[in-house]
Amino acid sequence: MGVAFGAARGAGRASRAAIAPRRASVPGARREASGTAARAIPEPAAETGAPSGEIVDLSYDWQLDFCSRPMKDERGKKMWELLICDETRSFEHAEFFPNNRINSVELSKAIDRVIQAQGARPRRFKFFRSQMQTIITRACNDAGIDPLPSRRCQTLTTWLDWRVENVYKQHPGFDGQASPMMGFEASSPRPLPDALRGESWAFVALPLVGVREEIEQVKKNKVFGDVLEIDPNLPDDTLVPGIAVYTSRAAALAGWTKGLELGGISVDLDMGTLILDTGVADSWQYARFRQTKELTQEAREWEQVKQNTGGLHFLAIQTDEDAESTDGFWILQDFTAAQY
Repeated sequence: MGVAFGAARGAGRASRAAIAPRRASVPGARREASGTAARAIPEPAAETGAPSGEIVDLSYDWQLDFCSRPMKDERGKKMWELLICDETRSFEHAEFFPNNRINSVELSKAIDRVIQAQGARPRRFKFFRSQMQTIITRACNDAGIDPLPSRRCQTLTTWLDWRVENVYKQHPGFDGQASPMMGFEASSPRPLPDALRGESWAFVALPLVGVREEIEQVKKNKVFGDVLEIDPNLPDDTLVPGIAVYTSRAAALAGWTKGLELGGISVDLDMGTLILDTGVADSWQYARFRQTKELTQEAREWEQVKQNTGGLHFLAIQTDEDAESTDGFWILQDFTAAQY
């Protein structure tokens, strides 16, 4: 199913595309938005038992965090913690570390124990703390698993926020004065390489039923892209905002874009620019629009619709606005760092 909402008018700048619920149309979908906020990450799940037998190589990623926590042990020393989960939290692993065991060797051993306990090895380990990149990268490499700096760790950050209230604050050594370790330090947006630029683009929106249809195409490997978990209880007519990029070389552009770990897209109204976040710290000047009153208002409304969905949005790449299918489709989520 294509993402078609209006005509694009010129390379590298915004077209007049519909973002209002009454104008976003998909065959077979209702047009009115429910106003219900989207939630990209499921609620906490119960831990599952460890499987036995041979180690299975999985086709999907796990998420990992290794960092100090706002707690002190019986010696008065800061406690560290390793968290590992898959992207739907079908399993969770939590393990505390004393501050004299904070190194890549100990982390690699812990990773190996989790793999043995689960009977499975993930495709990659995603992590969001740039400050811990050296230790995590080395430990993952020692364990034979590719590390991936990523802002697509919403499952893990949601779990972390839950643990702040239900674990850390309940610990007798909780230190409410502890300084949080930020997850990333965003860099200034850089010019986008020409290979990643389309011929035109548009602000668009899809009812959730249409987004889910595109997600299925990605899961079946029929198009390039990546997805996140979306609350299955959201109504099908919940409006999800997106950016559609149009180009005659849509397949090639989607393939190049797949090489990036996309985080999210935001509007810089002062610069008249779309900002694309990748990895844990990289940002790009993805596209520009004329700062007319009309286009600025459209950009502002697009951000408002995104806020209504809790930051959930998408990027679609296709040949033109009338295409019957997309060549690339990414579910994106504004990244909010965990409290600790």
